Amino acid sequence: MPVDIPGFAYATLVAAGGIMGYVKSNSIPSLGAGLLFGSLLGFGAYRISQDPNNYAPLLGTSAALGGIMGYRFYNTGKIMPAGMITLLSAAMVVRIAVMQFTKTSKLQ
Repeated sequence: MPVDIPGFAYATLVAAGGIMGYVKSNSIPSLGAGLLFGSLLGFGAYRISQDPNNYAPLLGTSAALGGIMGYRFYNTGKIMPAGMITLLSAAMVVRIAVMQFTKTSKLQ
């Protein structure tokens, strides 16, 4: 089974962003949220790597993170990090939807 490289890259990026938020401005909420969402996204990428039909953890976490960061982007207008994470989350949701709708059905 192929490994979900984009999913793991997205999880790593979110976790690294949380760490950078902590290093840059000593923000413990950024660290906690980044590590929490990064871990959940990593778990989702692992699950979708094991079974492509098990996309719920990755889809749910991506949608939740996209909604939260989209709200922050709407309020602040800052591209970094809120706008970028919103776009990446939306891209991941679209990617999962395309993966599910374009897979070939196996007739038995």
